[in-house]
Amino acid sequence: MQTTISFLENLSKNNNREWFQANRDRYDEAHQEMIAFADQLLAEMNKHDVIETPTGKKSLFRIYRDVRFGKDKTPYKTHWAGYLRRTGADRRGGYFYRIGLDGAYVMGGFFNPNAQDLLHIRNQIAQDADFFREVIDSNSFRKFFGDLHGDQLKTAPRGFEKDHPDVDLLRYKQFIVKHGFALSDMHSSDFPKKMSGAFQQMRPFFDCMTEILTTDLNGISLI
Repeated sequence: MQTTISFLENLSKNNNREWFQANRDRYDEAHQEMIAFADQLLAEMNKHDVIETPTGKKSLFRIYRDVRFGKDKTPYKTHWAGYLRRTGADRRGGYFYRIGLDGAYVMGGFFNPNAQDLLHIRNQIAQDADFFREVIDSNSFRKFFGDLHGDQLKTAPRGFEKDHPDVDLLRYKQFIVKHGFALSDMHSSDFPKKMSGAFQQMRPFFDCMTEILTTDLNGISLI
């Protein structure tokens, strides 16, 4: 990761097109290092899951920023990030990773569930949240991920009682878990394996959410 970190350090101090073009070869070196990392990560992930993303390169997001609508007009991101998609309707959830100057982290879950899925999740939780709480309140989950993350409503969603005993869960619009890594982890030769292991820790949460999304309120399969 040294090439990548060195490039990002310099880019953060010179975030303009002139510097980037003059140092295009350094970007290419960092990009190739990230592709190699992503390929290793993908290989590790396919040992314990089935990933639809065909190559590590395909998982990476572009370093170029979309500056059309934001106040920040710097043209380049000062981090690398990527996303791995699981295969099949019976494997819900997605894997996101980010590598930057302040360390790295992984996130996974349900970032933008559509209205139909979100309502289905809420109906399932409203009917019986015990199995969901067993996962997110377990010692292993709390130790590794801490709290459940994601945007929330300020009150109960429309159609649900404000005093529902599980209103704290019903208010979620996203269902995300997150785990961070130190800078020292990024320089480790087995960092792809460590990151894959962190993604594997998400599986009980993914399995629970898959069960929610693929069965009706009577527990009958929808797929």
